[in-house]
Amino acid sequence: MGPVNLEAVHEYDELEDRYKFLEAQNTDLTNSQRELLEVIARINSTTRKLFGETFEQVRANFREMFGELFRGGRADLSLLDENDPLNCGIEISAKPPGKQLQSVSLLSGGERAMTAVALLFAIYMVRPSPFCILDEVDAPLDENNINCFIRVLERFVQQSQFIIITHNKRTIAKADVLYGVTMEERGVSKLVGVKLTAPAQAVTGAASNGGEHTPRQQRLAFAAR
Repeated sequence: MGPVNLEAVHEYDELEDRYKFLEAQNTDLTNSQRELLEVIARINSTTRKLFGETFEQVRANFREMFGELFRGGRADLSLLDENDPLNCGIEISAKPPGKQLQSVSLLSGGERAMTAVALLFAIYMVRPSPFCILDEVDAPLDENNINCFIRVLERFVQQSQFIIITHNKRTIAKADVLYGVTMEERGVSKLVGVKLTAPAQAVTGAASNGGEHTPRQQRLAFAAR
């Protein structure tokens, strides 16, 4: 029979333990992969549903805001691939009054800015925030469009606080507080703040509280740079 391997039983036990360990690991990985794919499918399904609902709300708000800002015309949002809404792009079509319906890329700078503002506030109406910063959004707008922008901005000031970085005098004139940077000494910058609203009035029960005053809540702050 030839020589006998006295370690064969021990080696077999070691290999069997190793096989059972690897088999358990493979089973765990297979189960984890299946569970992960199920979770991804549920997330994609829920995300697709929520995105569809939000997209339709933003789409309706965008149409409303575009008509309000341009005082007419129409605009729309559309998915480039409705079968894959989570990965496809979004096409923005706009038709200002007196023009043909076209892609937003073909509009003038001021029209593109107004369209972007309309989309911004359309999204803001769906997911409002207590705090918002706008940086030079009114820079390409002419005087007539500035008035439309301010009128729409005043609509949202009641529920949110806005900080706007701007150089436009009409926009600054609507501010409650103005912040700017001056350089009285060469190389030394200084921050200056100016309240543009009337002094706060005492509340009815101020006398009973030791004459304390409740300041008017500031809703618009502008920074000129």
